[in-house]
Amino acid sequence: MRDLVAGSALRPAQLVLPAFVREGASEPTPISSMPGVVQHTRDSLRKAAVEAAEAGLRGIMLFGVPEAKDAIGSGATDPDGILNVAISDVVSEVGDALIVMGDLCLDEFTDHGHCGVLDDAGRVDNDATLERYADMAVVQARAGAGLVGPSGMMDGQVAVIRDALDGAGLTDTGILAYSAKYASAFFGPFREAVDSSLEGDRRTYQQDGRRDGREGVREALLDIEQGADMVMVKPALAYLDVLRQVADAASAIGVPTAAYNISGEYAMLEAAAAHGWIDREAAILETLTSISRAGADVILTYWATEAAGLLR
Repeated sequence: MRDLVAGSALRPAQLVLPAFVREGASEPTPISSMPGVVQHTRDSLRKAAVEAAEAGLRGIMLFGVPEAKDAIGSGATDPDGILNVAISDVVSEVGDALIVMGDLCLDEFTDHGHCGVLDDAGRVDNDATLERYADMAVVQARAGAGLVGPSGMMDGQVAVIRDALDGAGLTDTGILAYSAKYASAFFGPFREAVDSSLEGDRRTYQQDGRRDGREGVREALLDIEQGADMVMVKPALAYLDVLRQVADAASAIGVPTAAYNISGEYAMLEAAAAHGWIDREAAILETLTSISRAGADVILTYWATEAAGLLR
C-alpha cells in the first residue's frame, strides 16, 4: 500500500551521470575525495557510457581535464581538445541511447581556474567571456552534444549561446542552463576532480546562498526568456527550497528543471557510509528521492548508474 500511494517515484531515466575524462591518461585515475569516481581515459569513458545506457539512464554530462591550460582556456574551443573529442567518442559509442551533454565553462581550461576571461585588473570580464562561451558552444555542438550546459554564471550567457548555435545552423542543440548556481562550500571535491587551478573564490559571479529563492526564480526565468530548454539548481541538497520554487515557476510555463547532486554532497554520504554510520544504499536512494520530491525532473548525480541498478 505504501508503494501504491508513494507519490514520488524516482526513475532511472531521470538520472544523468557526470563524468570526467583526462587528456593523455592511460588508465582511470581515482579521485581521493570522491570514492568510486575516477578521471576516465577515453576508452574507460566509452565503457562507462555504455553501462549508463544499459542501466536505463538517459543522459551523461562530460567534463574535460586537459594537459595544458592558459589564460583564455584555449583547449575549450579546440575541436581536438579533450572535452570535444570525448563528446564525439561517447556519441559514436551510444548513439541516441544517451543525451550527451558538455559542460560549457572555462574553469577546467584556464590557468587561473576562473570560469571566464580575466581583465587587466584580474577580474572576470563578463562580455569577453561570453565570446568564448559562444565559440565553445558551437564546437561542442559540432562534436555531437545534444545539450550544452553553461555553468559559468555570466550575465547573458544563454542568449549569446543560443544566438551562436542558431547562427551556425545548430538549432537542434539544446541548452541546460545552470540558472541558480550558488557559491558553495560543497564544491571542494569537484576542484580535485578537474585539477582546478583556482585561487580565491567565485563569489563575484555565483549566487549568495543567504538570498531567498526569489533570486533563483528570477535567474531561471531570465534564462528561459533567453532560450534555455531546461534550467538547473546547483547544489541540490542545501537548496531544496530554491529548487521547489524554481521548479514551480518553470513547470508553470512548461520548462523542465534539473538539480545537481554535487561532489561535496556525494563525499559526505560516502564518508559516513565508510565509517558504518549510515546504510549507504538506502541513504543514496533517500537523498535522490528528496531531490526529486523537491521538484527536479532531472538529477545529475555521481551515483546515477548505481542508483539505476538499485531502483531496478
